[in-house]
Amino acid sequence: MKINTLLKYAALIGVSYGFLSGCSTTTETPPEAKVAEPATTPVKEAAPQVEATPVSAPAPTAAMKKYQVERGDSLWAISAKAEIYDNPYQWPLIYKANSDKIRDADLIYPGQQFDIDSNPTAAETNAAIRHARTRGSWSLGVVEASDRKYLGK
Repeated sequence: MKINTLLKYAALIGVSYGFLSGCSTTTETPPEAKVAEPATTPVKEAAPQVEATPVSAPAPTAAMKKYQVERGDSLWAISAKAEIYDNPYQWPLIYKANSDKIRDADLIYPGQQFDIDSNPTAAETNAAIRHARTRGSWSLGVVEASDRKYLGK
């Protein structure tokens, strides 16, 4: 995000806070709602994203959390949960991080413990969404060629 966008959000939060606390008799802006002055040096734009090639599953780090599969879960449904990715199209991130535990992306089982990368890179996220949208037809018990390609196998 650009600094200007961040400043607009911070100002909006400050205005919202002031509106919600309108019963207050003070007119001073609370410290947590004050907006920082913009930097005087120009901010460089981010480099354009380059098409990512399949990468190996992320190594366990502090950015990983655990999820235990429950009856009725699917990778799509798990990924859609607000506390996971809040986007069902990111299910390939879970698949890749747990490729050693998931033989077929269409078959997961209650009790399985999955690692969830809570901080994937933009390139990983874009590759996952692209795979989810272009995966094609699927069959239970068969690892699709597009899944093998996504995993780099």
